[in-house]
Amino acid sequence: MTVPLLDLNAQYLPLRTALLDAVTRVCDSQRFIGGPEVEGLEREVAAYLGTPHALGMSSGTDALVAALMALNIGPGDEVITPTYSFFATAGSVVRVGAKPVLVDSDADTFNLNPAATAAAITSKTKAIIPVHLFGQSADLEPILAAASPRGIPVIEDAAQAIGCMYRGKAVGSWGAVGCFSFFPSKNLGGFGDGGLVTSTNADLAHRLKLIRNHGMEPKYYHHMVGANFRLDALQAAVLRVKLPYLAKWSAARRNNAMRYRAAFASAGLSEVVLPVEAPDRTHIYNQFVIRVPDRDRLRAHLDAAGIGCEVYYPVPFHLQECFAGLGYKAGAFPIAEAAALDSLALPIYPELTEAQQGAVVEAIARFYRG
Repeated sequence: MTVPLLDLNAQYLPLRTALLDAVTRVCDSQRFIGGPEVEGLEREVAAYLGTPHALGMSSGTDALVAALMALNIGPGDEVITPTYSFFATAGSVVRVGAKPVLVDSDADTFNLNPAATAAAITSKTKAIIPVHLFGQSADLEPILAAASPRGIPVIEDAAQAIGCMYRGKAVGSWGAVGCFSFFPSKNLGGFGDGGLVTSTNADLAHRLKLIRNHGMEPKYYHHMVGANFRLDALQAAVLRVKLPYLAKWSAARRNNAMRYRAAFASAGLSEVVLPVEAPDRTHIYNQFVIRVPDRDRLRAHLDAAGIGCEVYYPVPFHLQECFAGLGYKAGAFPIAEAAALDSLALPIYPELTEAQQGAVVEAIARFYRG
């Protein structure tokens, strides 16, 4: 049995008619930028997340850049980020001319280490970007406790975590700004790039609204230099069709995670370290990431068996060539470096069947047991 890492057709086909109707609706309206589809999505996502302000963006990366711009972060400023994440987290900091200050991961969840974060704060720190990696919230309370008394805004990188909860409250509603991605592989994915920002602060939300449209209000009157970070109406229409299914899809991912746990326990595969789910968080499993010895050989074995898998992420930021100028060396962040060497993501999409999961576990068992 072959098992893809992600099967987007399994999600698309049951919704095909509604999705194509939504696309046709936009085409018939000829309103492709802004308008009722984008405004409708913003209202619906704000209600879903329990936050007063939500604004569509052109991508999750642009959401991060816009957040940094809205907070007036630029040259001479420092922004604390994890060293283990998707590139956009640190890349966005460089885009606005600021310096990423990298921090090691929590050993259990892969997320930003709160104690190391507090220790990294200096007089130049102008923001902290915790990432809710793989669909599980970072430990926000101690991060906010370190940041708030110093007036340092927290920007939540929730690109992989829409609908994830921390202490009963949705991520993206804790910090100054929450940044989300609608890349097709996300729990809520569009038909291309798309993103969104959230905020509980009306003035900051207004700045973000201006920034995404060249700082313009009204037309051709520019209060600041912004950019073109607008979400297309076509993407908004597609996402509005999918949003009512998001809670069900996330619950299915959680159910698949429980089935993996039972299957690995039954197989007696002590070599496999399963994801740790912190007790005060609701993991929505954008990725199901295990830790294993001899990871690269196992990956090749699974590829040969037709089992989809992926390494997120093989090179931490501090070892990336483009960040050599930051001055970090190998060994600087041992937990992140270890995760980069032994972590492997398995299929976890909502439509994954029990038989497919059994095939994944059996293939891994063959590798370790022969």
